Parts: sequence; structure tokens; C-alpha cells
Amino acid sequence: QVQLVESGGGLVQAGGSLRLSCAASGRTFSSCAMGWFRQAPGKEREFVAAITWNGGSTYDADSVKGRFTISRDNAKNTVYLQMNSLKFEDTGVYYCAADRRSFRTVVPRTGADFGSWGQGTQVTVSS
Repeated sequence: QVQLVESGGGLVQAGGSLRLSCAASGRTFSSCAMGWFRQAPGKEREFVAAITWNGGSTYDADSVKGRFTISRDNAKNTVYLQMNSLKFEDTGVYYCAADRRSFRTVVPRTGADFGSWGQGTQVTVSS
């Protein structure tokens, strides 16, 4: 298991930026693909972005393409989500998650692919 702790959430005006961080410990972070998900009030959790274990490939949801960037620093056991041009509809609790498998070559994109989850960090975008 990987233990995950998110940080960096907060309140921001529409058009602003935030950078989320997720610090990992436990199972070897550098072998796991990592992902970000979010859940808005009254809605189901949705995929946001993911990155392979070595950072070689990423995949973003259509709703965030061109605005959000996922990255990782394996030396720091941390994955990031840079969020620019934030919109009201980006409001929600953001969760990071670690892949169930190691060294997956394809970017995982569904919740079932991930076996460890953080507690979440709140992002609120005011319109």
C-alpha cells in the first residue's frame, strides 16, 4: 500500500491557478502510475489526469485539457497537479491515487485501476 497526502487546495477566483501536491510514502512510489480524481457536491467521482510511473506518458480528461498539467518528481515521492484558468465547475474535492499495479505501460484512467487513495483536498472556484 501507498500512503498519500494531498495539499494545496483552497479558494480561488475563476481564471486563477492552484498547484496541488500529493506526497507518497510506503510502497515504492516510483513504480506506480499516479492519478488525480475529483468529486463535486452531488456528483460522482471523475477522472482528471494520470501519469505513468516514469512520467513518460500522461492523460488528461477532456474537461481539463490545456488547463491542467500532471507531473511527478520520483526523487521527492510527489505528484503534482498544476491547475490554470480555473472555472467554477472545477470546484470539488481532489484526490490523488496510486496504481494497483507496478510499471504499467499504459496510463490508467479508471478508479478501479487505483488501489490507494488520499484523503482529498478541497478546491473551491468562485465565479
